[in-house]
Amino acid sequence: MAERELQDIGEDKSLLLVDDDEPFLRRLARAMERRGFDVETADSVISGKAMATVRPPAYAVVDLRLGDGNGLDIVETIRDKRPESRIVVLTGYGAIATAVAAVKIGATDYLSKPADANEVTAALLATGDELPPPPENPMSADRVRWEHIQRVYEQCDRNVSETARRLNMHRRTLQRILAKRSPR
Repeated sequence: MAERELQDIGEDKSLLLVDDDEPFLRRLARAMERRGFDVETADSVISGKAMATVRPPAYAVVDLRLGDGNGLDIVETIRDKRPESRIVVLTGYGAIATAVAAVKIGATDYLSKPADANEVTAALLATGDELPPPPENPMSADRVRWEHIQRVYEQCDRNVSETARRLNMHRRTLQRILAKRSPR
């Protein structure tokens, strides 16, 4: 089976992983190396763009939201340098608008975190109209809603009133949601 995976990867096995979550990045890098990829890692937009400019990878996995900016900037850099590369965008917030933006810019696929190495590999190596299999453990609808609320709350600098206004919900309702634990 390992031989088949290596054949699917092709001659150029270069893979750029960009994520600011260091433990996740290390785990994914080790798992992708075991699958036959030549992995390079970056933890910011600046270092990701620099690596993509110097050595454009055949494959890339880029987190959408990084500490110093937007991962879509790295996707654009890779597309400019190497149009045929296969790029998967990862995000903790599965919003349709960002998925559309990622695909328009040139991402091959879009996965929600937590994505494991099998899902990432399937997305990177999917060809043509073949879609990777659906995730085994997708986020529940309650979890997606909670993640979206948390993202908007952080973008509003943790201001409850502003977040409630932007989400078009009552402030007290939002406070009750924020006081609870995250759903599974």
